Amino acid sequence: MIRISNIKIYEDISNEEVFNLVIKKYKMIKENINEWHISKKSVDARKKDDVHYSYSIDIEIKNEEKFLKDKNISKIQPTSSPEIQLNMNKSIKPVIVGAGPAGLFAALTFVQNGYKPIIIEQGQTVEERTKSVDNFINNGILNTNSNVQFGEGGAGTFSDGKLTSGINSPYCKKVLQEFVNFGAPEQILYLTKPHIGTDNLINIIKNIREYIISKGGQFLFNAKFIDFETVNNNVSKISVLHLDNNSVETIEANVLILAIGHSSRDTFKKIYEKGLFLEPKNFSVGVRIEHLQSEINKAQYGTITKLKLPSADYKLAYHSPSGRSCYTFCMCPGGVVMPSSSEQNTIVTNGMSYFARDGKNANSAVLVNVMPSDFDNNSPLAGIDFQKNLEEKSFILGGSNYFAPVQRFEDFDKNIKSEFIGSVNPSYKPGYTLSNLNDIMPEFVSDTLKEGIKYFDTKLHGFANPDSILTGMETRSSSPVRILRNENFISNVGGIYPCGEGAGYAGGIMSAAVDGIKCAIAAIEK
Repeated sequence: MIRISNIKIYEDISNEEVFNLVIKKYKMIKENINEWHISKKSVDARKKDDVHYSYSIDIEIKNEEKFLKDKNISKIQPTSSPEIQLNMNKSIKPVIVGAGPAGLFAALTFVQNGYKPIIIEQGQTVEERTKSVDNFINNGILNTNSNVQFGEGGAGTFSDGKLTSGINSPYCKKVLQEFVNFGAPEQILYLTKPHIGTDNLINIIKNIREYIISKGGQFLFNAKFIDFETVNNNVSKISVLHLDNNSVETIEANVLILAIGHSSRDTFKKIYEKGLFLEPKNFSVGVRIEHLQSEINKAQYGTITKLKLPSADYKLAYHSPSGRSCYTFCMCPGGVVMPSSSEQNTIVTNGMSYFARDGKNANSAVLVNVMPSDFDNNSPLAGIDFQKNLEEKSFILGGSNYFAPVQRFEDFDKNIKSEFIGSVNPSYKPGYTLSNLNDIMPEFVSDTLKEGIKYFDTKLHGFANPDSILTGMETRSSSPVRILRNENFISNVGGIYPCGEGAGYAGGIMSAAVDGIKCAIAAIEK
């Protein structure tokens, strides 16, 4: 098979039309082609007077050697999603805590190898969870067990469904293919920055659940993992509180996948009390920043191109002389700022986009790194207290009813309370309160944010627009805790596998799903 790269396309055409242009250019005979597919599609906007799509196409063709003289054509080995075929160990009784991407892909791996896992999820099914999230957005009524942080699909369900990742694993392709199998658009297999969108992700999560159940897996929703027992330092049983009727069930388990997510604060406390080894880790806090999407498009694409380009995104980083770092995270083109609290009387923000990304505003987190040395004590759980302190202050500043504090960037930079909204209207619901966010932030956070946002303006014109809206606070970008595990993915208690983002081993849907696969494989092989 050969790969043809650096294919420049200046018009909005289908993949089939791109293919036809390519074979015409290289004088390929269609009858000699056995197979072809798009392997990459991206927007190249490095030169504003030469914005175009850049494609790569993989083609299996007779006499491929004669095409290899061209610098844009190379020989490749066909790749496919790795098939996981493991030896059946009937003594395994797997229980998975958490139905986010790590838990769901661990469960998929188990059922695809003949096991029947039990998945424990304190939140609701994704359909019911959506109703709870909508009730919070529209009415300010928070369900502390099922919300943007908790419930089937995990925290990433109400984000943008981004599938980009910095990891390099053969299982990344498997994750993408599984998403397509369960209803994601095929373009995620070749876009350089694939995303599913919250609207698509809701249906895909439901399809994954139904498949797992069809293969013998069992889901316990509205059920909270509260304890575990051991025999000879190996897990033997777990206790589950059924939230609907307040009853406790004991379940035998010699494999326990802890895919609990980054916001499971009471679970972190319980497993720490039970003797699992935990350590504090670096994380980040900051705000959501909103701009007009049209201005981001203009800054990224210019105004010359006639292509119907997707809503533009960005990824920016700044290193302060103070030693702190500031960076953008989870950028949501055409999206909204989401109310993402999971505890009463706290404000937590996140971002979300639908698949079309056609909203008026762009938003992203702008974050500053926090280190264990910033905490008040040496407890592994001290980072949680740091987060919660900011979230409670946000709630007070917002003025109750889960209104979020917001501020124009110009006012934030001058350290004065905002008195009006300019060209950018805040998208956060249930509502917002004009505030001075400097009042609740540690000085190192506010100072670094101001430096970073002004630096980003030199890379992306308009980023420091005086009317840019800051919404506080973003505190849940990653877990403040790491549950220690060895090279076999096992904690200091045998049979317990800390997994995914909450355990401190992933960051985002893709890497969490891959970690879920790896933990399930490790459990089966063990």
